[in-house]
Amino acid sequence: MVRIAKIVVDTTQLTFYRAALKEEIEASVRLEPGVLTLYAVSEKDRPHHITILEIYADSTAYKAHLKTPHFIKYKTGTAGMITSLELVETVPLIPTMKIKQA
Repeated sequence: MVRIAKIVVDTTQLTFYRAALKEEIEASVRLEPGVLTLYAVSEKDRPHHITILEIYADSTAYKAHLKTPHFIKYKTGTAGMITSLELVETVPLIPTMKIKQA
């Protein structure tokens, strides 16, 4: 399961948002075998525009992720910081492709 989250953050809370996002992503990747990748980037000229590439083993892993304490902490803690959220469901064009580790 692959999706993209497009997030716009209140510029006055960007530092706090980034800290919460970092904590959540690190916990998810470390603790959840079904979370294959959570890769976050910000736009160079608009750093409050965040895009996250989310790759899960399957929809069961995604549903389990939503119930974890670290995700719930992130979701409730950042609710007032996010001014826009768009979740884009995708279809992988090369589903067997893996992200190369350096």
